Amino acid sequence: MPISLDHLSLAGSSGFGDYALLDSGHGRKLERFGKVVVDRPEAQALWHPALSPADWAKANAVFSASGEEDEKGRWRVDKPVPESWPVSVLGATLLCRLQGLWHLGLFPEQLPHWQWMLERIERLKAAAPDQRPRVLNLFGYTGAASLIAVAAGAEVTHVDASKKAIQWARDNQAASKLDAAPVRWIVDDAVKFTAREVRRGKTYDIILVDPPKFGRGPTGETWDLFKDLAPLLGDCAKLLAPERAALVLTVYAIRASTLAFAQLVDQIVGNQGRGTEVGELFIREQSGRYAVPTSLYTRWERGL
Repeated sequence: MPISLDHLSLAGSSGFGDYALLDSGHGRKLERFGKVVVDRPEAQALWHPALSPADWAKANAVFSASGEEDEKGRWRVDKPVPESWPVSVLGATLLCRLQGLWHLGLFPEQLPHWQWMLERIERLKAAAPDQRPRVLNLFGYTGAASLIAVAAGAEVTHVDASKKAIQWARDNQAASKLDAAPVRWIVDDAVKFTAREVRRGKTYDIILVDPPKFGRGPTGETWDLFKDLAPLLGDCAKLLAPERAALVLTVYAIRASTLAFAQLVDQIVGNQGRGTEVGELFIREQSGRYAVPTSLYTRWERGL
């Protein structure tokens, strides 16, 4: 049965205690991460800012992209910024850092996914009180979702191809005071890892997939979203627990359609569950004026 095209969902938030989108416009966004305010590119902020130039000038640091890609460039630090500083959310503490990329190691627009995941973790715990829900986080980067899940009582397997990202995630684990929590940090190619898990007969209750457009594995493997996502999701479908399971796919690729990825998920795992939710993530300005779209997503579940 084809996926319903009746509506697309919008999943967003107005931030949380340690994060706020202060303003946006003219292709930029002004944000507060903890006590640090940053000014970053945002191509989809097509409107005029609400705050004055004097307010924007209060930013601690301003990111300038190099070339056509917004992701790489340089930070200009106008006011003191620590080497790393904490941002707390949903039981985890994440260390933000300025580096040669536009992001700070934390993606606050993912808050609706984290909350959705926590709801499913609680349902899994209620259904099987003597078992920890098993979460697989692919392309997990610095570990926000993994630490939020483990803080809620889950057992987490976190996979990323970057040793630097895994070390950052371990630093976040220490900052969260979750050193003894059951989380495995694995440096590996996501495609190879999931294939091995299928051969081992492993299953997971929740699988998070947040792939880049392009990437390289730890031993030179290449990742191309449009070529490699379908076979990866095929293996993810085989890893989903038979009775109760959930999967979240988030895609940041520009020139991509929510509908395309939703139909891919629906074809691979949709007939095994009760439905597929399709939509976009967004962050709303602190004032409530406008919302900045950030990514596409598909969420699927069965038995929950």
